[in-house]
Amino acid sequence: MAMDLKEIEKLIKEAMPDATIEIQDLAGDGNHYSATVTSSQFSGKSKIEQHKMVYTSLKGKMGNELHALAIKTKEN
Repeated sequence: MAMDLKEIEKLIKEAMPDATIEIQDLAGDGNHYSATVTSSQFSGKSKIEQHKMVYTSLKGKMGNELHALAIKTKEN
């Protein structure tokens, strides 16, 4: 079952309310997305830690409802 990009945005926003999120459906199939997330919560964290924060915000949906998500993170 595919995951809607609005649901992805909602989950990230719940975990990081200050985040600016840009999501693209890469293949038009609802399964392959790219997300650019900008948040002050990334300050002082490595890229790996930042990406883990985004994956954690998805509450286990990565690999299940959400097949593929390319993540770019930026500090606010």
